[in-house]
Amino acid sequence: MATPVALLSESVLGWSIFTIVLLVIVAFCWVYIRKYQSRQESEVISTITAICALAIALITSALLPVDIFLVSFMKYPNGTYKEWAANNETRQQIEATVLYGYYTLYSIILFCVFLWIPFVYFYYEEKDEDNINKCLQVKNALKYTIGFVIVCSALLLIGTFVPLESPPNQNSTQWEKVQYLFEELGSSHGLAALSFSISSLTLIGMLAVITYTAYGMSVLPLNLIKGTRSVLYERLENTEDMEDVEHQIDKLKAKCADGRPLSMRDRRNLEDLEAKLQMLHRRGRHLEIAERNCCNKVGSALRPMKILLGVFFILVALLFFVTLFISNLDKALHSAGISTGFIIFGTNLTNPLNELLLALQPVFPLDYVLITTITMYFVFTSMAGIRNMGIWFFWIRLYKIRPQRTRPQALLFLCMILLLIVLHTSYMIYSLAPQYVMYGSQKYLLQTPVPTNSSQGNHSAAITKICDADAPEDQCTVTRSYLFLHKFWFFSTIYYFGNWAFLLVFLIGLVVSCCKGKKSVIEGAVDADDSDLSDDEYVH
Repeated sequence: MATPVALLSESVLGWSIFTIVLLVIVAFCWVYIRKYQSRQESEVISTITAICALAIALITSALLPVDIFLVSFMKYPNGTYKEWAANNETRQQIEATVLYGYYTLYSIILFCVFLWIPFVYFYYEEKDEDNINKCLQVKNALKYTIGFVIVCSALLLIGTFVPLESPPNQNSTQWEKVQYLFEELGSSHGLAALSFSISSLTLIGMLAVITYTAYGMSVLPLNLIKGTRSVLYERLENTEDMEDVEHQIDKLKAKCADGRPLSMRDRRNLEDLEAKLQMLHRRGRHLEIAERNCCNKVGSALRPMKILLGVFFILVALLFFVTLFISNLDKALHSAGISTGFIIFGTNLTNPLNELLLALQPVFPLDYVLITTITMYFVFTSMAGIRNMGIWFFWIRLYKIRPQRTRPQALLFLCMILLLIVLHTSYMIYSLAPQYVMYGSQKYLLQTPVPTNSSQGNHSAAITKICDADAPEDQCTVTRSYLFLHKFWFFSTIYYFGNWAFLLVFLIGLVVSCCKGKKSVIEGAVDADDSDLSDDEYVH
């Protein structure tokens, strides 16, 4: 009777922590979206969709520590299985629960990316016309959404028939073991199709990570360290600019004082100057509000704390950079090569973050907090990158992300990008700590011969070792996350080269961020393409 009770207590502990984190994630998503959404163009359906999409992505990432916790807690520190996990069927049941948890959340992500978010986006786009029929609005939104459904269907179809076997002429012992693990995971009942679709989305997420997260990891800490420009100095500079523009306008108007019409060039210059003067007036109003703003005064008082926080963030970014570089170098030197997805078992080079997680894992909440913190760090740095760069489609800037002034369509794009980024963070975390993600803190007993007198016969002693590729298959349980990440070797190969691109973009972003000056205290609040009406939501 003790075994079922112990099994229940271990499972309840892991899933209870997961539930608490789930509630925190939902609260965070609500605050996050409400902070950035426009007050004038607020739409209930787009707000709910954005909150749910972001929450699902973060909840999916929160499942990773639970996966690692369950496989780690099956064993004692001495390498033996606990009583409740001694039965192989029990272990398989727990692994299946986690695996289907992943597939359930990933199915919801597919639904959001290919159906729900596109439908809500086009539904809101069709709302631009006055007094449009609701049925026609839904019909037009569904018409545009069909394209996304076709893409999803194509990915599922390809995933159903794509071969999982290794390429020809592969005789690596490690790769044969990977094949066995994939067979153990199984690919029936459409699971391979779902895996292929999610891996395709993760590939898009990799591009978003390279573009936004790599730049955000450099721009966020450096902005905290450099701070913002003085409000008084900005107001003085703005006043001088206004006087200079007004003087130029007066000079142009003086040319037509006697009734002569202005030339085409002068009229164009006059229109540009008047638009610039209007923007400077708006900028002056915002600076005046910022000078009276209590939050800015508190921020100035907390300046030393911001500097310390910025230094901490840049140190964390450098730690990630060094760890990812070591991990990629380890794969380049010790993996079976490009045709196996650069898969390695354990770590051959000292990996600082991997060692830290292994040290914290026996005290369960600590490693859960650290993994959640890493995920949140990726989200915040990604958001910093998106806010500084905006949402682009190749060379075309689609939307800007600004507090309390972000359009509903931009919020949907933002959440889809963050959702894809969080999908890729699972592989990023694996790259940062491969040993931890693969086996957790599991150990196993290795029987080694002990030299004795010939008259006493042969003896052996059990030595406790950390789980690695050389461990017996029935002594170490691989996490479902690891198997899912490496189900298709060609995706793993692309992710590997994506990590090198990430490191390169981070270095470029670091140089660019260092060369940039301090931000304005009203950064992003005033743009030339804004209207005067858009000031109302900022002022009030």
